[in-house]
Amino acid sequence: MVVRRAGRFRSFLTVLAACGALAGGALVGAPPAGAVPKGAVIAPGVGYRQLKVPAASGTARAHVLTVDLRAPGVRVGLLRPGVVAARAPVSRLADGMHAVAGVNGDFFHISEAQHRGVRATGAPVGPAVADGRPLKGAVPNGQRFGPALPPGTSTRDVLGVGTDRTARLDGLALDGAVTTALGVVPLGGLNQYALPRDSVGAFTADWGSASRVRAVCGSDTDRAAPCSADTYEVTVRGGRVASVTRSPGGGAISSGTTVLVGREEGARWLRGLSVGDRVGVRHRLVAARSRTPYAMAVGGTPVLRDGRPLPRLDGRTAAVRTVAGIADGGRRLLLVALDGAPEHRRGLTVAETARLMRRLGAQHALNLDGGGSSTLVARRPGARAVSVRNHPSGGAERPVPNGIGVFVGR
Repeated sequence: MVVRRAGRFRSFLTVLAACGALAGGALVGAPPAGAVPKGAVIAPGVGYRQLKVPAASGTARAHVLTVDLRAPGVRVGLLRPGVVAARAPVSRLADGMHAVAGVNGDFFHISEAQHRGVRATGAPVGPAVADGRPLKGAVPNGQRFGPALPPGTSTRDVLGVGTDRTARLDGLALDGAVTTALGVVPLGGLNQYALPRDSVGAFTADWGSASRVRAVCGSDTDRAAPCSADTYEVTVRGGRVASVTRSPGGGAISSGTTVLVGREEGARWLRGLSVGDRVGVRHRLVAARSRTPYAMAVGGTPVLRDGRPLPRLDGRTAAVRTVAGIADGGRRLLLVALDGAPEHRRGLTVAETARLMRRLGAQHALNLDGGGSSTLVARRPGARAVSVRNHPSGGAERPVPNGIGVFVGR
């Protein structure tokens, strides 16, 4: 159920002194850094409120979840439909995993008009970790979807929450290898819809049943580049080659089985294997900054770091957006989704979104998928299921591959 007005809750009206709105003006009557006005309590340690945000293109409406990661019983986790290459509405993901609130997550492989006969997989762009287990690596920068990457960022960037219940912005790189009697080759991908040129990628049961053909299409710098004509696929089961084929396949992968897909030089290396050969495959995600293992991580694009908006953020294209902020030294999360109702649909630019998060007290923030994907859900008092609190801009929830879920007492 979509909330049409904030009548039950006191709305927080932010006013800018200059007509430039968030583009440089100071908030008048804004709360001190880190403070958020009182609103609805979803659960102890989890709050919800709405606020109006005057911007250059008009007034946007933001829906805000505040999550105290140190509150007893409160945690966040990765909302997901069970496999990487699948999608479901945020409300269904939240209810299926018993979350009390949540937002949509990473950008994803949503369209494939440039490669005829190849269907979109729905898989996310960046790395993903659920319950401490790595699910996938990051696609090459040129194969991503979403706004332009700010300088110094990449598809490896994530918002992660460690086993110490502290949130961080970090980068997760794939570290893996395939070992055979022929030698060792680095692993170029894990459950990804796009592999780097000349690489070998691994697909496990976490991928799902979507075709693996898309993994050999495009290039590291051009998503629309043709699919490779030089491919090979090897299925490994019980540490030995079970089958080989010239082209990537599809269908569910059984537990304990790994499918290796090679393109260009990677394909030529795999052709040296025969059925029955011994093969070892290892993979993990390595953090760039934190030594604390991540309980969850979701990909996105950093827009705020150490309290400063990143350079060269887009300040011209306004849209409905979802963003996650980190406050109080990683002890509090701010999950924000803009409203897509017609009167608010112009939304904010990426630069305006970064400044909004700073004014809400975030030191760091990650831009998540927006437009028709932007969705914020939360339970009402006494309810066992979540309600959609913003208006999705497409008129209904868009199925997404993952999200950030808020859990209490589980």
